[in-house]
Amino acid sequence: MTDLTLRRPDDWHLHLRDGEMLRGVLPESRDFARAIIMPNLVPPVVTGDDAAAYRERILAALPEGQSFEPLMTLYLTEATSAEDVARAAASGLVRAVKLYPAGATTNSHAGVRDFARVMPVLERMAAIGLPLCVHGEVVDPAVDIFDREAVFIERVLAPLRAELPELKVVMEHVTTSDGVDYVKGSGGQIAATITTHHLILNRNHLLVGGIRPHYYCLPVVKRESHRLALRAAATSGDARFFLGTDSAPHVDPAKECGCGCAGVFSATNTLSCLAEVFEQDGALDRLEAFASLNGPAFYGLSPNEERITLRRSDSPVSFPARIETGAGPVTVFDPGFPLHWQVAD
Repeated sequence: MTDLTLRRPDDWHLHLRDGEMLRGVLPESRDFARAIIMPNLVPPVVTGDDAAAYRERILAALPEGQSFEPLMTLYLTEATSAEDVARAAASGLVRAVKLYPAGATTNSHAGVRDFARVMPVLERMAAIGLPLCVHGEVVDPAVDIFDREAVFIERVLAPLRAELPELKVVMEHVTTSDGVDYVKGSGGQIAATITTHHLILNRNHLLVGGIRPHYYCLPVVKRESHRLALRAAATSGDARFFLGTDSAPHVDPAKECGCGCAGVFSATNTLSCLAEVFEQDGALDRLEAFASLNGPAFYGLSPNEERITLRRSDSPVSFPARIETGAGPVTVFDPGFPLHWQVAD
């Protein structure tokens, strides 16, 4: 196969940041029609008014001729108003609410510590069908970083869903076979996004032969058996799994330092990487489901009518090692193997 045509994909987990970084990275999402936009700015996007203002800044930063619809989210705090959430959802502005356990990842310190204090918001979300996107890790210092997802399922997610089974939940950037098995074994309203880089990397890529800071992300990449479970889920066609790149830009000096930031920037070459992965696994016929169909179905949206074509060349295609932004240089994800697919002009 040299050409693969599919509905234009969506990205169900994207970090665009703000200001000069927003203006620098937004053009790199040119292959996507829509994206769920993460709210962990400084200060975070907490209210409907915050989301409306951030959406306007995103649209103002769009290059001329680029079509892109930002799907806004709210950052859940213990002071979040259920009424404000409901109003923002009813207006069509907000498509989900994001749960960050306090301290779990970048700009998450305003997140949730006491889940009892956010139950009124979650109950209203369940009643109106608004999805909850979860960063699925505990922050208990006694829990090993490689076990935080499994422990989150046991301690937080399973009890929450038992109490509110009608709540729509997205386990974002799932990284373990535990997470995959939980989604597969659960009835009701649950799905999971999978990132490009977690389909490709395991913890050896991060640590063997030297620390590679541009592979450091949260949740951290896991052992090979978990990566293979993610690959099997993504390429299966199962409608509960879909693409959320978690593309998360940081300037290189903030990555390449004594305490580097977590995040992998993959917006530039995600579709090329995914086509390579699905081809390797003999599943090119299921790439459209993962990238273009399953996400809209879960979020209650129609798939995009526009089509794009991925074209395979015998010679490897190239992407820039980094992009320049007004905030500084940002390194593009390197999958570690040649890429032969790219979006045709």
